[in-house]
Amino acid sequence: MELLIGLISGAVGGNVVGGVMKNLSLGVLGNSIAGIVGGGLGGQILSMVGGGGLDGIVGAVASGGVGGGVVMAVIGMVKKAMAK
Repeated sequence: MELLIGLISGAVGGNVVGGVMKNLSLGVLGNSIAGIVGGGLGGQILSMVGGGGLDGIVGAVASGGVGGGVVMAVIGMVKKAMAK
């Protein structure tokens, strides 16, 4: 259940970062896919390092959102750099 919440919050995080950083945006679908990947990875990494004091649903939402936003921003920067 927490994995699903992390994936959903990752998609939201990816779209939020895409909306804020319009120059790195991958479009709604691209932001969502990058966010889902980042949300899944963020949740797994946070659980491996001990959760950082966050547990359960709150931890899944936080790690998924942050992970999704970070992965979307990184992919956006790589795409922008490759376009030059």
